[in-house]
Amino acid sequence: MPWINKNKCIGCGICVQECPVGAISMKEERAVIDMGKCIRCGKCHDVCSQEAVRHDSERIPLEIKENVKKVKKDLENFKTQKEKEDFLERMIKHYNKEKKVVEGTIEKISKNFK
Repeated sequence: MPWINKNKCIGCGICVQECPVGAISMKEERAVIDMGKCIRCGKCHDVCSQEAVRHDSERIPLEIKENVKKVKKDLENFKTQKEKEDFLERMIKHYNKEKKVVEGTIEKISKNFK
């Protein structure tokens, strides 16, 4: 999913005009993407002369860091080593499930729409 680097956005509004589904608007003189409306067409990437529209793959390290930080914080709610181990096992299952959903979705898209 695209995102806007607010430090690079100059507020020109070209991406707002070019978005085919109206997912981009201006807020405080900077572009903002409504991810609920965004169809991930990439037009905003193509028209941004400042390269302010960024690809979500750049955020992978940050998202991993945030996930680990949340697990670490949540882990503090458990007192015994057994509770902590059980919690960590549940979190691993949770992320493995997310991974399977993503992999299955990619497989179905690849087979059915190409």
